[in-house]
Amino acid sequence: MAYVIAEPCIGVKDTACVDACPVDCIHPKKDEADFAAAKMLYIDPDACIDCGACIPVCPVAAIFTLDDLPEKWAAYAEENAAYYRK
Repeated sequence: MAYVIAEPCIGVKDTACVDACPVDCIHPKKDEADFAAAKMLYIDPDACIDCGACIPVCPVAAIFTLDDLPEKWAAYAEENAAYYRK
């Protein structure tokens, strides 16, 4: 089960989670071309190893397991996956 970044990340894009991820599955990074244009950060559901290292470092509590993702933010699971299909 992959982790999902949800609405609290919008406009924040704190990259502590990027630095904490051992498999480099959270993007865009600050040095990537689309960082400024992205509204939030995204977790690649196919690359995520479900380690949870990103959760305690997120300053806005925006990262959830798929099972714990609040229903009001359910669409963010697809939004995270769609970011990696472009």
